[in-house]
Amino acid sequence: MTPLSTAVTTVVPTESTQQAIGYPSLFLLVLIGALVPIVPTGALVSSAAVVAFHQTAPFSLALVFVTASLAAFLGDVALYWLGRRGMKSKNGSRWLEAIRSRAPEERLAQAQEKLAGHGTTVLVVSRLVPAGRIPVMLACLMAKWPLRRFVRGNLPACLAWAVTYQLIGILGGSLFPEPWEGVVAAVALTVLISAAPSVWRRLRGTRAA
Repeated sequence: MTPLSTAVTTVVPTESTQQAIGYPSLFLLVLIGALVPIVPTGALVSSAAVVAFHQTAPFSLALVFVTASLAAFLGDVALYWLGRRGMKSKNGSRWLEAIRSRAPEERLAQAQEKLAGHGTTVLVVSRLVPAGRIPVMLACLMAKWPLRRFVRGNLPACLAWAVTYQLIGILGGSLFPEPWEGVVAAVALTVLISAAPSVWRRLRGTRAA
């Protein structure tokens, strides 16, 4: 057996093990992150894309895209369904209260205004804007959108979101030879993107003051 074949034999089981563990873990974490918006799902998708970029197995990046977009879509739909149940209930629900607690009045008012003017297009944009998803989802709930209408708008939103963060991961993976270096770069970039809107709002508030 040549050194090359030995290396291939060693690498393939490692990649197979990573895929067997990685894709279900990615699905579960993104799903939880959609339901409980405290998990950095964008950073997870970018990190998974970096690892997939360095793998030799075919369709690794495609599987990351399908896994992430499907998990985000199912999580959003489940959260919206739970929110609708809370809206119909006299006492509300803890899921509805969780959505409301993460949608400041100013952001909610902006989301309602944009939703009235642009419809389902706002859902796509909200998925790409940090901290934009929940206010728009609450605006849809308050506008009494049926679940079917939300699903139609949310599907392209989740696809666009998965593509965006996967491209960040591919960029990080292509810039560095080692996967861990690409993961660090991708996570740093996603954190920077997530923090940019809040920093901008603080700067505007400081200037106004």
